[in-house]
Order: sequence, then structure tokens, then C-alpha cells
Amino acid sequence: MRIRATVAAVSGALARTAQLLVVLALFAAAGGTLTGCGRVAEVRARQVADARARQVADAWDGSEAARAWRKGYHPTGEAVDLPEDAFHDISEKQAYEAQNFVLRGQLPVAPGKNGRVKWESGGSLTLPLVEARQAFEAVARGGNDGPHLTVTGAKLGEMALATSRGPATVPAWLFTLDGYDTPLKLAAVRPSKPLTSPVKPVAEGSGDALQLVRTGRDGRSVTVLSGHGACDDGPVVDVLETGGSVVLSASVVGTKEGPCTADLLLEMVTVKLNRPLGDRVLLDAFTGRPVPYERS
Repeated sequence: MRIRATVAAVSGALARTAQLLVVLALFAAAGGTLTGCGRVAEVRARQVADARARQVADAWDGSEAARAWRKGYHPTGEAVDLPEDAFHDISEKQAYEAQNFVLRGQLPVAPGKNGRVKWESGGSLTLPLVEARQAFEAVARGGNDGPHLTVTGAKLGEMALATSRGPATVPAWLFTLDGYDTPLKLAAVRPSKPLTSPVKPVAEGSGDALQLVRTGRDGRSVTVLSGHGACDDGPVVDVLETGGSVVLSASVVGTKEGPCTADLLLEMVTVKLNRPLGDRVLLDAFTGRPVPYERS
């Protein structure tokens, strides 16, 4: 699946290009040469990329950042559950995708109240609740005059959500939608604060180039969005697995002959793992940070 990049995605793709150039620069600085046989240069550049992945894994495995990651609440899936019968027609689906919601009714207030995240594997974490109004405003961002979904009320409940520590039950606002028998569920607690990585990015100031889309039900596959250009053959994502982390290294392959556009694209890439991800930290080799989950 290929989609055109948003402004943020374009920035990420540009950052990826810069990062790849830095890898080649590091290779040259180490005494390598990119002249002569292109295949030799490609192999040597790959060795540099592999060494970077190992550097990231070594920095994270057993680190304080990794311990904090495993104690925190870091969603790795969509923090929204649609009604069981969504959607009745294409216009309602378009309204959801455009974030066109209207409120006709009162939303509850839960001042100062906390909620508890509970993991299937054991353990829990108490976090401040997000107000129903804030949760609603996070999804009701549409501004056009097209189709709308109507929210008539809400109550506090729970929902299941995939996290870095496995499946969890989290507090959720259950929004009543006009015309639907089951609610729209939105997670009512925010993720834990981002962690300070024990390793610096390849290029200072580079963005999060990879975005997490989903992990497989059995934990043995990971799907990410990776940026690339319209003039190449698409992204490739390599994986390094250790006991404490899974490091993903993204690059682009091939070039196309003839004229092409300057579009920057995002493509879904699924990586197969040797064993379930579990509570291992999923990392981007170039940024040196956990791969962020983003709503696609």
C-alpha cells in the first residue's frame, strides 16, 4: 500500500534521505570508497548500517531507558474502537476519516480522577484520566461542510488495546453515536512520556522516520510505514533481534529510468520476527528511539 505523504511525512522522508547520506558519509570517513563497483559500495554501506543497528541494540539492552519503557504505558495500536456495525454507508465512513463530528448533548466531567491500565500478563499502572471533552476534541477536528457523525453523550468504560507490554485493558470514553447501537470507544488515558534515548540519532534533529502501524496478533510480525521517493523501487526494512530489543533499519533500493515526479511516498512494510515481539523495545536504527505509533 502506497500513500502520498503529508507535510509531516514529507519531513520524515527528507530526514530519511539525509540519514542515508550520513550513513554513506560515515562509511567514507571510516576509510571506505564508493568508487568502482557499485555492488561493493552497496555491501560496504550495508555493513555500516548493520553496525549502526548493533550500536543501537547494545545501547538499549539493559539500559534504564529500556526498564522505563517496560514499566510505562506505550500503545502500539489504534486507541479507538469503532461501533460494531460501523459504518452504515460510505458517507459515514468519509465523515469518520475526515474527523467530522458534531456534539448534541452533554459530556461528563471527571475532575482529578485517575484510571488504571491493566495488562493481561499481570501488572497495572494508574494514570490521570483525559476528560471526555478533550477526548472528543482529539477526534472531532474536521472543519468542512460534508457528512458528519453525531455524538449524543458519553460514559466512562474500558477497551482492549495493544501496548508495548502486550494486550491491556484501559479506561475509555464510550461515546454514543446517533443511529448506532454500540459506542465509539476512545482511550481515556495518555501514553507515558517519551523516553530519552541512550544513543544519539545518526543526524541531529532527524525526525521519526518509521511509524508503527500494527503488530501481528501472535507478535511475530511488525508492520511499519517507511518513506521513499517516486524514483526508486521502494523501501526495504531490515531487522536485528536481541533478547531485549528489535531494531529496524530502513533504506531504499533501486532507481527508475526516465523522468519521474518528486513525490515522497509512504509504504507499508511488514517484517517477520524469529520470535514474538513481547516486551522487547521496537527501535529505529537511524533515530535511535522507539518506533512511534501513528494513526495511519
